Amino acid sequence: MSRRRTRSGATVTTPSLRAVARPAAPAARRGSPAGLRLLAGVVAGTVCVGLCAGQASASSAEPVVSRGVTIPAFYNPPAELPATNGALVRTEAMPLGLSIPGLDGRPMPGTATRLMYRSTDSAGLPVAVTGAYIEPSAAWKGTGPRPLVAVASGTMGQGDQCAPSFALQHPLTLTGDTMSVGYEALSIYRILATGAAVVVTDYVGLGATDRLHTYVNRVDEGHALLDAARAARAVPGASVTAASPTGLYGYSQGGGASAAAAELQPSYAPDIQLAGTYAGAPPADLTSVMKGIDGSALAGALAWSVNGFAQADPDLRAVVDANISATGKAALKDASTMCVGDALFGYGFAKSNKWTNDGRSLGDVIAADSRAQAALDRQRIGALKPAGPVRVATGTQDDIVPHKQARQLAVDWCRKGGNVTYDAVILPNLGDKILTNHLVPLITDQGDAISWLTDRLSGKPATSNCWTMPLQP
Repeated sequence: MSRRRTRSGATVTTPSLRAVARPAAPAARRGSPAGLRLLAGVVAGTVCVGLCAGQASASSAEPVVSRGVTIPAFYNPPAELPATNGALVRTEAMPLGLSIPGLDGRPMPGTATRLMYRSTDSAGLPVAVTGAYIEPSAAWKGTGPRPLVAVASGTMGQGDQCAPSFALQHPLTLTGDTMSVGYEALSIYRILATGAAVVVTDYVGLGATDRLHTYVNRVDEGHALLDAARAARAVPGASVTAASPTGLYGYSQGGGASAAAAELQPSYAPDIQLAGTYAGAPPADLTSVMKGIDGSALAGALAWSVNGFAQADPDLRAVVDANISATGKAALKDASTMCVGDALFGYGFAKSNKWTNDGRSLGDVIAADSRAQAALDRQRIGALKPAGPVRVATGTQDDIVPHKQARQLAVDWCRKGGNVTYDAVILPNLGDKILTNHLVPLITDQGDAISWLTDRLSGKPATSNCWTMPLQP
């Protein structure tokens, strides 16, 4: 067992698979200098290079340090949380790493506030979640009140230093022990340019230092995203209200989160005026996705999935403890503090059969155990009808979050009577298992995705194209 100290002084006990000490990466995991120089050259804006360790508040007696980055005390949850989902725990002003002065004196694209708010996790227990709200400088050009877009970030990692809100302040975190790139800033800033306000969730356990991030847990993600929308309405000075139409936006991990939130909204957050949901490359069927990422450039994400579910699901934890070798457990612990950049250099193209006792892949281990397979089946998105219009986009060559299972989500929703706009992003094969087939649609579809969502926020109706599914790739 391991222990970590929260801001309140409470001690949290965690299972052995949770890597809570936040150790620095071994030298062999730090990535090639050439790769780091390349990323440093292409990312503009505020850079956190070896300086982040000075940011902890003096009020935190035992600050959490994750791969050389001291997590600000703001991210330490208190012992007591509010009684209401979406209620604010605390806020503070947050500088945006990429920002310029506007002609009227206000920063562009907006003014940011760091948030901590209450949500409910997949076990039905209260949990503190962090994130950020951005009040846009641009005026809303559509009809009605200023809308809100709740953004679910794509995969950032599992270390607290990878939190999306942290990345908005530090577009590039590069310490020698960790590397995180705030790539979601492009979509967020494009949304802000429409005049819509944006709230970003850090998900459960990403940023907040009391637990490990429960990566791709559909209930945790869906609840965290919906409660971020609720929290945004209570931010001091925010122009959005309960009457503001709300859109959900996400790609990859974020696509799964927005899809899950669209399914959960009627029962969990009926007070949110949901106008539309964009779910890009959603990992709807984790059994299929595990096969896609195993042995790929993003193989580290397999470790994040196992870590998160072992923490949240006792059945899967028992299977992991019984089947993962000492080498595998060391890899899971190491990966638990990594961001995407670290995982690409540290575990790119790793195969999970090197992590098990008998040489089977993690997918095969789970498939052979009814308890573990049931745990993954509970994560399947598509069993419920989504609220409001949804747009599902998937690259036809995507081999990381496989195209077929994302298309099946659209089929499942259509069969349930959902208002579904399905878009297959047709591109040539840009390289097997090297992320290009997954990442390029993120960029090429982004403009269409934001335009579609802006139309929904403006009150324009969406027409389902479910009837075309037999003809769509």
